[in-house]
Amino acid sequence: MTVDRLLDLAATINPGFYLIIAALPAAVARDAFTRAVALIGGPVLGLLAMLYPPVSGADVSRQLFLGFELSLYRSDSLSLIFGLGFVLAAVLGGIYSMHRRDRLQDAAGLVYAGAALGAIFAGDLITLVLFAELATLASALVVFAARTGPAYRAGLRFLTIQIIAGLLLTAGAALYGVEKGTFLIAELGGLWNGLIVGIIDPTSAGGMLILAGVGIKAAFPLVHNWLTDAYPNTTETGAVVLSPYTTTMAVYLLARFFAGYDPLIWIGAAMTIYPVFFAVMENDLRKVLAYSTNNQIGFMVCAVGIGSTLSINGAAAHAVAHIVFKGLLFMAMGAIQLRLGTTKASELGGLHRTMPWTALACLVGAASISALPFFAGYTSKTMIMTAAESGPGMFVVWLMLLFASAGVLEHSGIKIPFMAFFSHDSGKRPEEAPYNMLLAMGLSAGLCLIIGLYPGWFYQLLPFRDQAQEFLVQDLFSLSHILQQLQLLTFAVLAFMVLWWFGLYPPEKPGVILDVEWIWRKGAPMLGRALSKPARAGGRFVSVLTSSAIGGIQKASRQVFAADGLVSRKLPLSATAILALCILGVVMLFSMFR
Repeated sequence: MTVDRLLDLAATINPGFYLIIAALPAAVARDAFTRAVALIGGPVLGLLAMLYPPVSGADVSRQLFLGFELSLYRSDSLSLIFGLGFVLAAVLGGIYSMHRRDRLQDAAGLVYAGAALGAIFAGDLITLVLFAELATLASALVVFAARTGPAYRAGLRFLTIQIIAGLLLTAGAALYGVEKGTFLIAELGGLWNGLIVGIIDPTSAGGMLILAGVGIKAAFPLVHNWLTDAYPNTTETGAVVLSPYTTTMAVYLLARFFAGYDPLIWIGAAMTIYPVFFAVMENDLRKVLAYSTNNQIGFMVCAVGIGSTLSINGAAAHAVAHIVFKGLLFMAMGAIQLRLGTTKASELGGLHRTMPWTALACLVGAASISALPFFAGYTSKTMIMTAAESGPGMFVVWLMLLFASAGVLEHSGIKIPFMAFFSHDSGKRPEEAPYNMLLAMGLSAGLCLIIGLYPGWFYQLLPFRDQAQEFLVQDLFSLSHILQQLQLLTFAVLAFMVLWWFGLYPPEKPGVILDVEWIWRKGAPMLGRALSKPARAGGRFVSVLTSSAIGGIQKASRQVFAADGLVSRKLPLSATAILALCILGVVMLFSMFR
């Protein structure tokens, strides 16, 4: 009975707290065993708490705090699938990080993962905001953990952007909660096909602020550079820790609050397109993967905007699959970073000779992100493409997603493994990655294959299970879908080969690719200095006039009050008498007429 009560009590605790609590022993661990228990045990406890669920769709733990009714833990099929992805990322990231003994990064990574997990299981807007802000602080520490000049500067920029997003989210939650008279998510809107999604009105003041804050965290166009700025400046494990949470949490919030909001279709479609061009030109392969993250999040945002059961399933499935295969690619690049100190394509090549297992893992990740049939990306992205293709008036969007899919193969499916492992021989012969890195990459590669080859269990976890199973039986492995994807991938491969053979592919060479961030990092200060020139000229003119006036007053004062000045001169007796009579006359006049 006591065990049952303990289990019931454990089931009422938001799973994110298990990871946050595990950060405490990770921060003080002095031996490898304690550190391993904290890094892996915390996420495993969170997973067990999720697998011992309360009633689905119910507010498990309601509390009154300062007059507000809060729900610290609410679970349903949407939060559960995202939670599974976060726990997998935390476990794999913990294994991958075992070679590096960095207490700050260990603790910050667990708090980051726990806060993101807590946010998706939050049952009210206040709890959601608190977890989201905790995730912001912890993620910034992960960037700072590299302890280099570029990392500190990137971390400060990252923290600034995320704080702005947090302020927008906080203000929006406050306004919307007051307007609706409740902060409980379950009471903000009704059920849609048995699930609470699309419950916030984006045209209201609070809704617009929430959408703006979440949009920054999702790396919407023009506010996306915090992602491509921070990820390449972390340690070899930092990007693996950063990549799964903030943007994926934003996709969850978009699905929960704004599913079916039409502008998200075009925002997501744009997000899939423009990173392709930057990724093809970029020399730093970790930055290529950061642009690729932006591209993949665009598929999910577009699917959320479509708002059908199929597209929501596709967004959730792709979010989890993306966590696995993008984490795998970042792991491969992290191993290169550890051994060579760089991931610049111009300095790599021929590494398959001494890092064959890392190269193999990278190829599996590349096949998955390219949506090659029977790999994880195909299982999830096919749902999104089908939803776009079958939606009314969606032909242009479908073509955009099709082009973006080919672009993904160009920069992540081909460029990443080819430039790092198989292109020109750089002459470098680094050691293979440490065992813990290879284990994490092997598990991730295995998941990519399991999801791709046996998607039935995966589809059972999706928000709309019946529709997912129907798609699995009728459409997923249909000949038309497989041939369409193979044709697309074949075309992309041939295009790459032709461009490469004729020397038309953008060369890999050191340089800086100017992006939108130039506006606020360089352009805005330059514009400010240009606009302030007239003010500075006017200020100098006023300063000169003021200085001249003060100098004149000082000169006149010295002439009057100096030892031989006007005041100090001796006056004749007659002049003194006349002055005294004048003063006496003035006094008499005042006394007569007062």
